[in-house]
Amino acid sequence: MNEHVDKLLLVEKKDSIGFLTLNYPEKRNALSPELLMDLHRNLEAFSKTDDVRCVVIKGFGDKVFSSGYDIGVIPVATVSDARQETPDILLQALDSIKNFPYPTIAMLNGHAFGAGFNLCACCDIRIAADDIKLGMTPARLGVAYHPKGIQQFIEAFGIARTKEIFYTANTFQGKELLQKGLVDYMIPKPDLEEFTHTYARKITRNAPLSLKGIKKIITLFENDMALNQKNLDQADRFIQKCFQSDDLKEGQAAFLEKRAPKFTGN
Repeated sequence: MNEHVDKLLLVEKKDSIGFLTLNYPEKRNALSPELLMDLHRNLEAFSKTDDVRCVVIKGFGDKVFSSGYDIGVIPVATVSDARQETPDILLQALDSIKNFPYPTIAMLNGHAFGAGFNLCACCDIRIAADDIKLGMTPARLGVAYHPKGIQQFIEAFGIARTKEIFYTANTFQGKELLQKGLVDYMIPKPDLEEFTHTYARKITRNAPLSLKGIKKIITLFENDMALNQKNLDQADRFIQKCFQSDDLKEGQAAFLEKRAPKFTGN
């Protein structure tokens, strides 16, 4: 795909399609700040012209799309007077996908968890290999997910499905991904790339102004769901309460020790 294999994001343009590959295999394509910045910058560059009329995002390899935000850059031990802040670059990169003027496709060639699943939710279309898994696990770790991310899930999957995704912290796989509307297409892995590229090319053959106008109008409807500042402040209080809890420490320890957590609600 790209001769510079040391880059965290591989970029290719072909047939008016921009192909972006998350290239961090040693960390299961985790979303590091550097990778997210590259993603944001390339999407911003694509958006300045009409050369790219569809974007396809995938993970390097055939096992993992993205394991989520790179926890290696997050301190394990909590500090009593610290605040939990969603990294600005994560919000910025996700917004770049949501607000890209042309359609975006998540080509799920592997598993996606946490912020990796969130990234997929921000894409307009999700095309998956038939052996992938999806999951959102903040409740297992003792954290409250940021409101912008939850809004993005509601926009993609609806309120009822978002409740199930977050309340259960289940891992979804197989036919239930289609049944629950978490992916739009499920394709045998050997055929995934060809199917996705054919799908993207079909999009790019449509009128550019129509594509941009339709996506903009859809975005206007979605923006009506945005939280006001009072609600954002209330959400932040819940997030900070979780961040200062003993349950968060237990959730982190259980994750690192590969065991089931024992939460107390404190």
